Amino acid sequence: MSGLDCFLPAAGLPRTIWIHQNFSRSFTVQELADAHNMSVSGLHHKFKAITAMGPLQYQKQLRLQEARRLMLSGSMGATAAAMEVGYESASQFSREYRRLFGLPPLKDIQVVRRSIDPGEF
Repeated sequence: MSGLDCFLPAAGLPRTIWIHQNFSRSFTVQELADAHNMSVSGLHHKFKAITAMGPLQYQKQLRLQEARRLMLSGSMGATAAAMEVGYESASQFSREYRRLFGLPPLKDIQVVRRSIDPGEF
């Protein structure tokens, strides 16, 4: 797994583990349900009970958290991080990133870095 292990729910649902292992690829809820021998509605119900969000929302959040981690580590810029975590469109990534974190990717990274060590950046 990646640096996202800390986001696994305490219950350790196999469904969330599967998403952690496959978050950078596209999949359907039907595919996830089939992989766990569940109906789509059953999967949604159980998944939401544990994570408070649906499987695809959870995947999106994982992608954005991992992209943020990659950018903060200094190993990638916004576009490269977006592609690495499975986004096909940099503009879609920027919109969703801003929706989750409140700022565009590069501005957010600057703010986070300054808050970690104001004198260093």
